[in-house]
Amino acid sequence: MTVEADLILFTRDRCHLCERAAEALNELGLNWRAVDIESDPALEARYGLTIPVVRCEHTKKELCYPFGKAQLLDLLGAA
Repeated sequence: MTVEADLILFTRDRCHLCERAAEALNELGLNWRAVDIESDPALEARYGLTIPVVRCEHTKKELCYPFGKAQLLDLLGAA
């Protein structure tokens, strides 16, 4: 059985801000998965200049960088 991620981190290869966002997600122990926007032209067009972006799969709300742990928890309604 596969567990769906609560959050999606829209990212691209060699993005230091994306690495920071991933670290924050991991430090909080959140259930997330990364999606490389460069693999999809529509995602590249939508998020190209705003990554990293975290989207909550339940509410479909998005959080653009810069954000911290408190904002990530707010996105999930856990703060």
